[in-house]
Formats: sequence, C-alpha cells, structure tokens
Amino acid sequence: MSGLVITGSGVVSAAGVGLDAVADVLARDEPALAEVADLYPGVPLPDPLGHANRAFDRRALLGRKGTTFMDRATAMAVVACGQAIEDGRVVVDGTTRHRIGVALGTTNGSLSSSSDYSRETMVQERPYLVNPMLFPNTIMNCAAGQCAIRYGLRGVNSTVAGGRTGFLGALRYAANSLRRGYADVMLVGAAEEFTPHAAWAHHRLGRVGLPGEASAVFVLQTTGSASGGEPLVEVVSVVSAFRPGGGPVGPAAMLAAVVRRALDRAQLRTHDVGMFAGGEVPDAGGDEVEAEVVARVFGPSGVDRLRIRHLLGDCGAATGALHLAAFLARVRAGEDADRPVAVLANWSPDGSVAAAVVKGRDDVRVGRG
Repeated sequence: MSGLVITGSGVVSAAGVGLDAVADVLARDEPALAEVADLYPGVPLPDPLGHANRAFDRRALLGRKGTTFMDRATAMAVVACGQAIEDGRVVVDGTTRHRIGVALGTTNGSLSSSSDYSRETMVQERPYLVNPMLFPNTIMNCAAGQCAIRYGLRGVNSTVAGGRTGFLGALRYAANSLRRGYADVMLVGAAEEFTPHAAWAHHRLGRVGLPGEASAVFVLQTTGSASGGEPLVEVVSVVSAFRPGGGPVGPAAMLAAVVRRALDRAQLRTHDVGMFAGGEVPDAGGDEVEAEVVARVFGPSGVDRLRIRHLLGDCGAATGALHLAAFLARVRAGEDADRPVAVLANWSPDGSVAAAVVKGRDDVRVGRG
C-alpha cells in the first residue's frame, strides 16, 4: 500500500461552502445554477446562468485584512485551505509549519486578473501608474502562495498549471513530496473561478454546458505522520503521461493505458473498482473518449460513472478535485462499502493524461506520535 492518506477536506463550489454542500447536490441530483448577470453589472456575459457561488463573500469568510485585492480564485482557495486544516486537525506551529506544504492545480491562474492588469497598462494615462497591488494576482502561483502566507505554512509550495489534469498533477506532486521526505503534510487541491473572462473563454472555445467554479483542498499525509485526524481515503497510486496531441494512438488508448498502470501499481483489478470519474471533458469528443476508456479497461460489465459537470459546471482543473470530494462524501456516508475503490482520470487534448486510484479505508490509523 502507498501509505498516503487523506484526513481532511475543504470545498467551495457552486453548491456552497463545505463538503456537505457537494454531497447534498449529488443526493438531490439538481444542478447548482444561479443568475450571474447581476454579479458583474454592466459587463456582458454569454449566458445569464452559470454554476457560480453567488453567496461567496471573501470578507465575511476571511475578514478584511489581506483580502482587499484578493481575486476570486485565490479567495476560494484560501477558504478551502483553512477548512481542510480545521477538518484534518492539522497543527500549525513553530515545530510543524516548515514541514507543511501546498500544491494546487490550475489552468492558468486567474484569467480575469491577468486580463484586467494587462488592460490597465493600456488604458491608464501612463503604464507605470498601474496599481502594483494588482500584479501578484496575475501570477499563477498566487493562490498557493496566499494559502501559505495566510496560515503560516513554510513547506513545499507549488502550482501545477495542467489544465484539466491540473489536480491530478498536483496530487502526484504532493505524493512525491511526501514519499521523498520533503514534507510531512501536504495541502493539495485545485481552484478555478467564475468570471466574465472565464465565461467568455468557455463560450468561445465551443465547450458544452455552462462554466463553473470551485476550489477543493485535501490534507494528504503519510500514515506515520503525527499531525492530522483519522483517515478515510487512501491515495494508492497516481500515474501521468504525455504525448503531444495524444500521438498516433489517440487520447482514449493513452488514458486507458494510464488507468491500467495505476491499477497495476495499486495491485488492484478492474472488478475491485466501484466508481470511475472521468474528466468529463466538454469538447473534443470528451464523452466518447471516456466511454471508450471504460469499455477498454472495464469491459462489457462496465463500472459506475460519477458525473458532476451537469451539477456543478465545467470547473477546469478543479473538476478532478470535485470528483475526489464527491468520492470522499460517499465514503463518509458509508456508501460503496463493498467496493470502496475509485479511479479518477482526466485528459487534455494537448496530450496530457493522468489517473489516480483512491480507496476508502477503515483500517488505516494516523500515528499520534
């Protein structure tokens, strides 16, 4: 076994704040849709509806200090990170903070911050009069950095800009950091925001469905760590691969091979898997690719597929994190007790593929020192 377990989580999504909000949406099977036109008065949007969290208020959740210039993606990540620390009972003090790291997945950070800052340099009377406080938000690792600053974490800090495979890339990075002894605890997740820029990018790319936003962060640690709460999920294996454009074999064959490799490393067979969560890629024939992967790997019997895009929207890199959140919610509810294994997989048309095997565990106990 891997010896890596998840002991806490924090989630912000269109469903609300917290893991219970995601579980509730899944149970009701009702899309978390909201009117978004009045969120950005005077700014045209391609659709009046979206999977956005209208009630999200960064100042109400985080206070005024340090949040004035915080963009939406960063604020959601910071809130989710704080929830995960509390839920996982992570102790952050002078003896532990240097061994607690952060790894977040993203597509390209905050598109709105980058675009707005670039625009300011063009429309202001003189470019050097642009507010310098706006610049940090344009950096893709802003969210991970702010999480570390907010909670005093001085360990490994990284951002994986992998698009739809961003969360699985961050999970692999965090797992490697723990296995190689660079950290004792990793806060791993992903964050994507709903803004006019993101909505128009989704529309212009011809993606199916409506855009969404989410940030989900998990406490990942080794079973021998002295920090954290009781584990519910073990991260058994994470595998990734890349071939430009999918190469001659195509994305379905590549992703199927990676899923098989992840199962082999986990020493599990296909009939052990109770749930498959694909990337739900909303373009480039995503549904067909995932259906082919299921057929190639699991055969005629297939496997239960988790679908959340119609409920929480296209959340880019955060979709994979929401898949893990949904699985964690099912484990906490005692579902899938007979086959508590899930495969989380994702792919990107540029040729990136990744898969993780996670397992609900009731026999793992985190050491308390």
